[in-house]
Amino acid sequence: MRYEMKPLFKERLQKLLPNKEDFEKFEKIIHIQPRNFIRCNTLKISPEELLKRLNEKWKVSQPFPKHSEIMIIESELAPGELGNAIEHILGYYYVQEISSMLSILALNPKPEEFILDLCASPGSKTTQIAAKMQNKGTLIANDLKMDRIAILAANLERCGVSNAIVTRSDAIYLCSKFSKAGIKFDKILLDAPCSGEGTLRSSPKTFLMWNEKVVKKLSRQQKKLLAFALKCLKVGGTLVYSTCTHAPEEDESVVSFALENFPVKLETIALPLNCRPGVTLWEGESFNPEVHKTCRIYPQDNDSEGFFVSKFTLLEEIQEKGDII
Repeated sequence: MRYEMKPLFKERLQKLLPNKEDFEKFEKIIHIQPRNFIRCNTLKISPEELLKRLNEKWKVSQPFPKHSEIMIIESELAPGELGNAIEHILGYYYVQEISSMLSILALNPKPEEFILDLCASPGSKTTQIAAKMQNKGTLIANDLKMDRIAILAANLERCGVSNAIVTRSDAIYLCSKFSKAGIKFDKILLDAPCSGEGTLRSSPKTFLMWNEKVVKKLSRQQKKLLAFALKCLKVGGTLVYSTCTHAPEEDESVVSFALENFPVKLETIALPLNCRPGVTLWEGESFNPEVHKTCRIYPQDNDSEGFFVSKFTLLEEIQEKGDII
């Protein structure tokens, strides 16, 4: 069954993509299944070894020379074939769309760091962080619901992650406890719960679920999450805020809120996909001009899913004050 964008959703995307040809490309590609990306789990196998194994059954390419762990299965696959392969069961690779990998490329985790993944399940980015850390240092992987925790724990075990501590907590409560205890992180990933506008290719149900009221509600929640996350970041530390949505209320508006209320600097990001700069004006709201440094990933630009990435550096200690939300 082919789903179509709701009229209001379509109107909003046409404002974001005012060029008619550009929008038509977007509208066409969101009805096409995404490519079969996988990420080599370097905790268990090298990209060279994995490529050799997989080439015996499929045609595999490595599109980014600087990121040899990122691979595309070019062969036609049967339903469930990627997930049922012995290499997947053994944790040699993670089935992960390229746009989902971008947050961690921006975060640039390193061995021996102290890192917080605030909304971690199902674990695609968590296992990617652990691989970049080479299982050295400490990774706190948090989520709230028990069913999501179970999926997260299973993926960490399958991938051989040994430096992660899984916590089950409300993210705002957890950050508040860390902050009050003086616990600060080198790096934080806030891959925030969002309206999922970028996942139309893999999750067509988003066409049906999309709701502007939900977008505005999520924006308020995301600003609160970011505010509390920044309070448990070390001075000079890095926080990556990302979403899989195109909605400026959940992207640039949240970033602009942080720039206006906290001592943070927005960093320029170099990613292996074609990025468009963040929008500075939306529905009559002007954002901090620095938001142009954020990265918008559109599916028609990269034959990928849609995504949004921003990267902050904390410049000085955040002083406790009353709620600003």
